[in-house]
Amino acid sequence: MGSRHTKRYTAEFKRDAIALVDSTGKTITAVARELGISSESLRGWYRQAKADRGEGAPKELTTAEREELKRLRRQNAEQAKTIEVLRKAAVFFAKESDR
Repeated sequence: MGSRHTKRYTAEFKRDAIALVDSTGKTITAVARELGISSESLRGWYRQAKADRGEGAPKELTTAEREELKRLRRQNAEQAKTIEVLRKAAVFFAKESDR
C-alpha cells in the first residue's frame, strides 16, 4: 500500500510536464513514467491546462472559474451560518418579549 502523504508538485513542474507532452508527441503515460509521477496526475494537469486554453471539453471549468466557485461556496457557507445565528437570536428575543 502507498503512503497517505500526497506529494505536491510546483506549478513550474506541472507546466514543464505538460509542455513535455505537447512538444515530444509522447503519450501522457510515457511522459509520466519518465518523470516518475502518476499518469493520472499528469492527465489531470493536462486536461486542466487544455480547459484554461479554451480547448477543453464543453462545460469544463477553467482554473479561474474553479477558484471563483470555491470562493462563492465558502461565502455561501459563511452566510448560511450568519443566517442561522440571526434566526436563533430572533427566536430568543421573541420569547423574551413575550414575558
